[in-house]
Amino acid sequence: MTGNTNTIAVRRANERGLADFGWLKSRHTFSFGEYYDTRFMGFRTLRVINEDRVRGGEGFPTHPHRDMEIFSYVLEGSLAHRDSMGNERVLQPGQVQLMSAGRGVTHSEYNASADVETHFLQVWIQPNRKGLEPAYTEWHPGADQVGRDKVLIISPDGRDASATIRQDAYVYRVRLAGGASVTHDVAGGRGMWLQVMRGSVRLGAVRLDAGDGASTETAGALTIEAERDAEALLFDLA
Repeated sequence: MTGNTNTIAVRRANERGLADFGWLKSRHTFSFGEYYDTRFMGFRTLRVINEDRVRGGEGFPTHPHRDMEIFSYVLEGSLAHRDSMGNERVLQPGQVQLMSAGRGVTHSEYNASADVETHFLQVWIQPNRKGLEPAYTEWHPGADQVGRDKVLIISPDGRDASATIRQDAYVYRVRLAGGASVTHDVAGGRGMWLQVMRGSVRLGAVRLDAGDGASTETAGALTIEAERDAEALLFDLA
């Protein structure tokens, strides 16, 4: 990682890979597709963070995946998902769908609107084993979670109504009003990645804006403070 300050390594938004196909504009935090950089191959089991903007009426046609945990988090617009397990969903902002590709699955993702852009993050995490039975799970915020600063959205055991992942990985949605803060304890032997989706925050002494990511593998409590209204995903990884 670049920009290491006090054990926090920073990945700046404007340094990410870029794919522009007209109907799709995608920023790649880690090597993906035609973007390849040996310095940015992932972080622990976290393999892909793509920030995608899909033009109205367009999307990804049916294609295969295997041995990967893949989830989408919608920021704006709506995302239509269909897969070979029989799942058909339209996700709205703040909702998550997680597909465990296992030994093989096909799926498609399309902008559900003909004229409104869809903005979402697609994330890939390596599973704890290969050749598993494909599975599908979702997370929708409950009424008591909408305004909460830090909410568990993905976990290995589905606790607190989170989506279930086949990996020792916990994903939190962080949503802070300007001036508010929240802490996260990084346990020994684990790593944390914070991906800012909106607004700006301070992670310790480091300022992060929308599209920036930061990681640490140093145990201890970290404070995330919003300089202005912010939304982020926090990954706690074995």
